[in-house]
Amino acid sequence: MKRTRDQSKEATHERIVDVAARAIRSSGYHGTGVADIMKAAGLTHGGFYAHFPSRDAMLAEAADRAGFESVQLLQRLATGASGPQVLQSMIQGYLSKGHLEAVESGCHAAALGSEMPRQAPEVRRAATRRLKETIDLIARQLPDWGQPSAHERALVTLATLVGTLVLARAVDDPKLSDALRDAALKHLDPPLQ
Repeated sequence: MKRTRDQSKEATHERIVDVAARAIRSSGYHGTGVADIMKAAGLTHGGFYAHFPSRDAMLAEAADRAGFESVQLLQRLATGASGPQVLQSMIQGYLSKGHLEAVESGCHAAALGSEMPRQAPEVRRAATRRLKETIDLIARQLPDWGQPSAHERALVTLATLVGTLVLARAVDDPKLSDALRDAALKHLDPPLQ
């Protein structure tokens, strides 16, 4: 009976983290309240502390989950491609209209990057860890992987992707949004050699 209860608590905990990961990307860290997350998870506010010692602890897990999903997104975008086309697929998918519109399920860095400096250390640590994974994933697609130059190009590629998405989402002019994404695609695709 205890195992079933523990499994149920774990499943509920995972549901809360899933809801929180979507909520922080959609509404930001400060726009994400415990009561709203618990309600969206189908739970009462009072049950929150059975799962997390604090709001920051929940946000750290949500940031980690959102970052994990961002890495998975890039891996899915690369599926079916090989060689230099892997990075091209990642870049094209990342800068796609679909990803632009998928704030709630898209890249955590593009949705939350500007808020990160004001977060608790554990939240920043979780997001940083996932960004490092993303940088490594990009670097592994470059022909000089393992060299400092590949790491540097991966940093520039990620910064360009995230910055482009942030600006393309920020503007209220669809033509400018498209022009930003097109310019980045032109610069990054084919990948830097």
